Amino acid sequence: MDEPMADAPGPQVRVTFTTTEADLELPESKRQLLVPADIRRYGLSRVLNSESMLDTGSIPFDFLVNGSFLRTSLEDYLASNGFSFETNLTLQYVRSLIPPVFEASFEHDDWVSAVDVLSDTSPSGRWSGDSFQRGQDRILSASYDGLLRIWNASGQVLTTSPSGSHGGHTASIKAAKFLTNSQLASAGMDRTVRVWRYTETDQFSGDLKPTLELYGHAGSIDSLEVDGASKRLLTASADGAIGFWSTSKTSAPEADASLLPGAHASKRRKLTTSLTAAQRGPLSLMPIHSAPATAAVFDPRDRTVAYSASQDHTVRTIDLTTSTVVASLSTSHPLLSLCALPRAGSAPLLAAGTAARHITLVDPRASAATTSVMTLRGHANKVVSLSPAPDKEYSLVSGSHDSTCRIWDLRSVRPATKDEGGLGGVSEPVYVIERESSSKKKKTVAGEGCKVFGVVWDQGLGILSGGEDKRVQVNSGRNVLTE
Repeated sequence: MDEPMADAPGPQVRVTFTTTEADLELPESKRQLLVPADIRRYGLSRVLNSESMLDTGSIPFDFLVNGSFLRTSLEDYLASNGFSFETNLTLQYVRSLIPPVFEASFEHDDWVSAVDVLSDTSPSGRWSGDSFQRGQDRILSASYDGLLRIWNASGQVLTTSPSGSHGGHTASIKAAKFLTNSQLASAGMDRTVRVWRYTETDQFSGDLKPTLELYGHAGSIDSLEVDGASKRLLTASADGAIGFWSTSKTSAPEADASLLPGAHASKRRKLTTSLTAAQRGPLSLMPIHSAPATAAVFDPRDRTVAYSASQDHTVRTIDLTTSTVVASLSTSHPLLSLCALPRAGSAPLLAAGTAARHITLVDPRASAATTSVMTLRGHANKVVSLSPAPDKEYSLVSGSHDSTCRIWDLRSVRPATKDEGGLGGVSEPVYVIERESSSKKKKTVAGEGCKVFGVVWDQGLGILSGGEDKRVQVNSGRNVLTE
């Protein structure tokens, strides 16, 4: 039933409100309403929150019209799409995304290649169990100087990993992750994975000690994924192989002696080599790609399944119990990053960042003819890092060499244009995070000097990214964006 808004002068538009959020669904009798033609998102949100509608107080809403977020008045939307005031518009209302606000940046001596978070809402915090104390959030950063750093949320360095001569990495680190509040792993250009024990003497200082060195890859290890519950790791390497590892020295097999440090050195040098950590090999090393492998991730629902991406344009599904590829999907471009987006009651969607500046969403169950589900467009350079939203299955953040991170909402989709290939749906970013270090510099399309190399999204600390500007940048959501 149409209910005109009281005292609403000027032309009005008939709208039908719908939602997929069961706890916010309107009674059928209240779904149709006549509203002022010049109303915008904020006004529509107030209407929905009113006592006569949802009576929810002040929940901020966004509105989807034909798959795109409403960013103008209804009047302007009708005019730009050639519709009259007689048109009945269907508005799907959804809770608003929180805009990212710059919070802080932590400076390094060299490029920051990777970042991770330990918090009560992060996977590593959950894997820590009762040993993790709420409020003891930690930030892990990896750098091209071959060092790891652990920070508190205030930006104070609690510890730095030892150098290569004291058991640390002997070349640049490309990836690092917390497993628990007392264990983390890292990998890099020295072709090794290193597992570390982390301890804190107080809230202002800690210690990183290498406990395990893992050997097997013949090229730089550019991606690392962890599962603290099973104590397993996944790696992707420039040698085209995917590695599957144990973080326990008792369950990890012996390493190939020819890959160990000093294997080809003189006997005298071997005798003077000091082993500071156990040395082990992979549970499985799978040479499944014909070009550098760039990412590997566990299936969020089944940790015996993994997915990998490569510059050979493919995404492969791996059965880790048999170390075999069970499915392979081909895309149109080299793939540089990968993340799994959980879906309730279904296999995850896979988001793959490409060298062609966009993100391809694929369904690992789909046939080759329907591989691409959606394309996310907006970056101006390679997309090298992806992280799913911690509490929303329809959102993710990407990091690119164009010096930005971009937030995507998969509920907003439009048909692809002819120039975009004309097939499938396209989504555009809802927020763009610039590097704060470049705010006073002349911006370049390619992002020189401020390339983003790694990004992670945490429910508590927000969005953390690291890059060529030698900084970890923290962006959090504070207050909902209003018009």
